[in-house]
Amino acid sequence: MNRIHHLFESKSENILSVYFTAGYPNLNDTENIIVELENSGVDLIEIGIPFSDPVADGPVIQSSSQTALENGMTLNLILTQLKDIRTKVKLPLILMGYVNPILQYGVEKFCTEASQIGIDAVIIPDLPFDLYEKKYKKLFESNNLLNINLITPRTSPKRLKKIDKASKGFMYMVSSSSTTGTKQVENLVLSDFASKIAILKLKTPRLIGFGISNKTTFENACKFSSGAIIGTAFINAISSSQDLSKSIYNFIKSIRE
Repeated sequence: MNRIHHLFESKSENILSVYFTAGYPNLNDTENIIVELENSGVDLIEIGIPFSDPVADGPVIQSSSQTALENGMTLNLILTQLKDIRTKVKLPLILMGYVNPILQYGVEKFCTEASQIGIDAVIIPDLPFDLYEKKYKKLFESNNLLNINLITPRTSPKRLKKIDKASKGFMYMVSSSSTTGTKQVENLVLSDFASKIAILKLKTPRLIGFGISNKTTFENACKFSSGAIIGTAFINAISSSQDLSKSIYNFIKSIRE
């Protein structure tokens, strides 16, 4: 069973997912950050593939991506650095990035190698849902990789039903139409969005992302979903850290306690 399926079968609320950019702050920090996040009590980790034009990301993640690229991080290096990660952590791991680097690397090669090292799912914000269904679905499924779909407050009910039917694991519930980290999530928007989803009786669990930055916003998001995703605030917390382990532990503790 995919680790993400197991997670959502064993836990239905207050799921904490953390996003960070591979190769940031330093080129060789990626594996250590993953290990420390698991030790600190997160449920799910999203490992960002740095890209030179991350259009959906706010300035903090954009900056971390640029720094990671300048550090020498590549998709190939991420997969190489994580080749033994399953000897060190058990929680679900997701690779999140834009479609261009994956196309350049080779989608089949990417899926095969990601599966071999123990990646459970992929989030590709700019991969059209219909294109995935038509061209890549069988390839992902043959490698036991989930494709996590994004939904927004602007997604039509018809589209929501279609995405829900095709989704496995969870859906990434984007809290607003802005980029990541630009503003805190608004409860009214989430409430309206959650109400629309409730009416449709969607089957797939959701995690809320964009604008989740602290204990308050995390707990508010959890009222409308199975949990939430924190990215920008976490990257800020480790950006100038002199002790990564301590910074990670303290940040997760500030969300959980």
